[in-house]
This record gives sequence, C-alpha cells and structure tokens, in this order.
Amino acid sequence: MVNSMFQWISLAFIALLHPFYISVIEINHNTKEATAEISIRIFTQDLETTLQKYSSSKVDIAHPTDNALLDKQINNYIQQKLQLKINGKASNIHYLGHEIQMESVWIYAEVPKVNQLKKLEVQCQILFDFQTLQSNIFHVKSNGLEKSFKLDYPKNSTSFEF
Repeated sequence: MVNSMFQWISLAFIALLHPFYISVIEINHNTKEATAEISIRIFTQDLETTLQKYSSSKVDIAHPTDNALLDKQINNYIQQKLQLKINGKASNIHYLGHEIQMESVWIYAEVPKVNQLKKLEVQCQILFDFQTLQSNIFHVKSNGLEKSFKLDYPKNSTSFEF
C-alpha cells in the first residue's frame, strides 16, 4: 500500500516538474454532409499564452470581454498554423467556433465539399510557437478507418491515405 502510494506521489511530482504539452486534432470525414469535420483540443492556458503573443490587448479565453474578437484571434491562429490538402488540393478551413470544457478549449472547424477523403496532407505548427516540447496528436477517420499520428516539435507535416 505504501509502495503504491509512493509511486503515485512520485508520478505526480514528476508531472509537475515536466508538464505535458499536447493538443489533439480529430478530423472526421462526414460522407453524408460531404465535409471534413475538425475538432482541436488545446489546454486553455497554453492557447491563451500563445494568442497573447500576437495581441496588444489582454487575452482571457474563460472570460472574454469581446467574444467576436476572441473568435477572430482563434480563427487567425488556426488559419496560420494548420493547413490541409485533401486529395491533393489545398483546403480552406472554415472556423465554426469554440467551447471551454474544464481546462481545455475545443475548437471546431470544417472543410466543406469533401465528397471523398482518399489522401490528407497536414502541415501543423499549432503551439510550436508556445513550447518546443509540444506534440500534436492527429486522429483521422475516413471510409470506416481511423489512423493516428503524433507530430513532435519540430516535425510539422504528415499524411494519411485511405
């Protein structure tokens, strides 16, 4: 019992000294709607600190003074840091909005007019300007298959074929 408790305390202490810098990006091809649905989960504090680098006013994601401005800041950041090519064509990502869930921000976007998703090429630098220990984990679903890949700084590109 004491050994088990010591292990948990040790792990908690190590986590405090060496925090994780991870975001999760899920891309799901919705054949019925002919869209690529994008969900990005980022720790709120990490995104807030990163957006602050590009803003002259205070960024407060949990209590924004101007929701429209915050959405614009998040959209601009995602447009700069995430580029997709679907079936060899550069894709326009349409920002839909965000929501806060506990310590994370969920960002929602989509790429319309995606009848088939055979190949997805990704360029992603989300939070690479925040922390060089950043990892971006991708989960991509198409044609009943799911593939995953982790991009660790400085690696910023990958592709998926279905």
